[in-house]
Amino acid sequence: MIACVLLPRFGLIAACGDRRELLRAPTALASEPGGRQNVGEVSGAAEAHGIRAGMRIGEALSRCPDLTLVPPDPSRAEDLWEEVLVALEGIGAEVEPGRPGEAFFEASGLRGLHGSLGATLAAARHAASGPTRVAAAPSRFAAYAAAAGARTRDGARIITRSELPRFLAGLPVSLLADRLGAGPEAPDLVVALERLGIEDLGALAALPADAVADRFGPLGLTALRMAQGREVELRPRQPHDELAESLELPEAVGGEQLERALALLVDRLLAAPARRGRTIRAVRLGASLAGGGSWRCEVPLRQACASAEILRLALVPRLGDLPGPAASVALRVTSFGPRAGDQLELTSRPRERRRGRLAEAVRQARAAAGGEALLRILEVDGGSRVPERRSMLTPFPDA
Repeated sequence: MIACVLLPRFGLIAACGDRRELLRAPTALASEPGGRQNVGEVSGAAEAHGIRAGMRIGEALSRCPDLTLVPPDPSRAEDLWEEVLVALEGIGAEVEPGRPGEAFFEASGLRGLHGSLGATLAAARHAASGPTRVAAAPSRFAAYAAAAGARTRDGARIITRSELPRFLAGLPVSLLADRLGAGPEAPDLVVALERLGIEDLGALAALPADAVADRFGPLGLTALRMAQGREVELRPRQPHDELAESLELPEAVGGEQLERALALLVDRLLAAPARRGRTIRAVRLGASLAGGGSWRCEVPLRQACASAEILRLALVPRLGDLPGPAASVALRVTSFGPRAGDQLELTSRPRERRRGRLAEAVRQARAAAGGEALLRILEVDGGSRVPERRSMLTPFPDA
């Protein structure tokens, strides 16, 4: 049985912070900088006015002129959700995290620790704390649907394998809209199904797979498998060490001052004892904005390294994506590489060192701008009368 731990409106709660009075008023998450102009999670009072997540901001304001738009704070939401995931792992669960506010784990293997499935779900509710909804079902989607329909004060809901077909058959196809990915294809698929008269998952599950594949493609087959209760196995996250550094800025800064603050963070990150000599493969750069909300981006490295210069070269260009002045900046390691080992040289070879630095510059440029970022001219037929035959462009070697 797969258990689902669901904390409703988690992103909105994280964005409101200590302003809990906003949760009792019509409130909604604003769109992220540069994103689609749709509202995010909404409060109960906003739902009473007919506002739903994903609705256009203009339509939401026309339905409720008193609606308060709160800038999203994804960095704070991820930090708070990481604490919940660690608490769930503390009861013995191997957790597959979804978006902040929802997590899944295999509950059958924990009966020896907690005594029964109900006791396991009760332990998960207690570990997550807050207004938590917990449910269990044979599939991930069914567990989510059962948790979404449960009440926070009631006990955990359990859907057995014999009850699964009847439970899924009564669910609306609109529930698939936010379970098939973040792109616009999922809502379009739901609209197309409803136009064809398929309004519940029971009607979708009865369709032949070849007809669904011919009409809707791979996304339609994924929806069909979810409607039939067939999904891929859980993919629990690997245990990892937490390594992060943050820096509060005395005032909202940008430009060269922000680059110097980032250089200080890189030095602190590499000097942290928790790194234990390991290289870094990917980092997450985040910032709290002076106008409210936060911003973050994932920065993977082409090769795992422990060089401050390479990390700065990879991170500094991302500061140009900041939507406004930053009040604080943070750096978190999301993936480690093997331990670093530098072979010392007995003799000085400036030419080889220069070529090594040039090769590293080529790799970083390609990682940032693509495989054809650096090309060289290769002479093919210098005596040809046709200029196009004399030379051609070929990738610049990085070795």
